[in-house]
Amino acid sequence: MTKIQGYVAAGFEPVREAFAANFVRRDDIGAAVCVYRDGEPVVDLWGGSADPEAGVPWERDTLQLVYSATKGATATAAHLLAQRGELDLEAPVASYWPEFAANGKAGITVRQLLAHRAGLVALDRPVPLADALAWQPMVEALAAQRPQWEPGTAHGYHGRTFGYLVGEVIRRVSGRTPGRFFAEEIAAPLGLDFFIGLPDEEQERVSAMVYAEPAVDLATVPLDSLPEEYRPVLAALRDPESLANRAFAITDPAAIDFDAPEVQAAEMPASNGIATAHALARLYAALIGEVDGVRLLTPATVAAATAEQSAGPDRVMAFPSRFATGYALPTKAAPLTGPRAFGHPGRGGSLGFADQDRGLAFGYVMNHIVESPGDIRAASLVEAVRTSLG
Repeated sequence: MTKIQGYVAAGFEPVREAFAANFVRRDDIGAAVCVYRDGEPVVDLWGGSADPEAGVPWERDTLQLVYSATKGATATAAHLLAQRGELDLEAPVASYWPEFAANGKAGITVRQLLAHRAGLVALDRPVPLADALAWQPMVEALAAQRPQWEPGTAHGYHGRTFGYLVGEVIRRVSGRTPGRFFAEEIAAPLGLDFFIGLPDEEQERVSAMVYAEPAVDLATVPLDSLPEEYRPVLAALRDPESLANRAFAITDPAAIDFDAPEVQAAEMPASNGIATAHALARLYAALIGEVDGVRLLTPATVAAATAEQSAGPDRVMAFPSRFATGYALPTKAAPLTGPRAFGHPGRGGSLGFADQDRGLAFGYVMNHIVESPGDIRAASLVEAVRTSLG
C-alpha cells in the first residue's frame, strides 16, 4: 500500500479515499492533490514515488511538469496586465507586436489569441527545437505564418503555439519574458512553487515522468467499430497532415523530451510549467478570492476572463471544446465541480481549476503520464470533492 501523507479537513475524507484509490486501482506512481476553499487549504496530500527507478519518495515540495495546465498560468499573466490597463484584449495583436500583421493577421485581436480563435495552430515549416527553446526564432516564425483558417470564424486548440503567441504579447507589453513576469508578479506575491522556465537550483526537486504504453494500437482500430462521435478524432490522429498532428509538430524533431534539463529551463508557456499541486490550487484560489492577503484578479476581471468565447467543434481536437479567454470551461465530458468553474488540464492527467460558486480551487499533479479516455484519476478526485461538498 502506498503511504499517503498530508492533511485533510473534516468533511473532505472522500478526497483522501479517492487519492489512495488512484494508487491501488488507477496506476498512479507519484502524485499530489490540493484543494482550497474560501482561501484556505482543506486538502493537501501527496504520496508514491518521485523517481521509481531511483527509489526517491514523493515529498510535499516535489515539483512536476504540468504540461498544458501551464496555459492557465499564462492566461492569468495576460489578464493581470489587462486589469492594470496595460493590455487591451480587444486591440489587434499587431498594435503591440507589429511584425505579427504579416500574412493577413493584422485584424487578429489579443482576445482571439487567448480564445484559440486565431488559426495559428501550426507552422508550415517547423523550427529546430533549439530555436523553440531560444524563443525569438519561434515567435518570428509565428509572426510570418499564415492562419490555418479565417481568424475569428472558428476555434481550434493552439496546443503548442498558445504560449509563444500570448507570451510574446506579454513580453512586448511588460518588457519581461512571460516566465519572468509570472515569477515576479504572480508566483512571488503568493509564494508559489510554480515555474515557467525552471531555475537550475530547482532541478533536483523535479519528479521523473513515466509514460504509459497505449492500451490499443490506434492504427489497427476499425473506424466503424467506434461510436460515431469518436470517429473524426481517430481519423485526424491517423492523418499526419491533420491539424491534430501538425499542432503538436511545430518543432523539428516534433517529439520533445520534457524531462531534458534544457527543455525544463526554457520558457514554453503553453506546455512546460513545473509546479506542485499546492501551487496550482493556490494560484486558482487567488483568482477568485483572497489568499493570505493577496488577490490576483478582481471579480469583474474574473467575470470577463471566464465568459465563454469558443464552444463546439474544435478544428484541432476534432471533438467539441469550450474556452473562455485563455481558460478551459466545463464540458459534458469534464464537468469539474460546477458551471462556473474554469481552469486548464494538462497532458496525461494534471489539472488546475477554480469554481467561483463554491469558492473552491483544485490542483492535481502526477508523474505517470496516461493518455487514454479511460484515465479517470483527476475526475475521481474532482468527484470526491463534489461528494465532500454535498
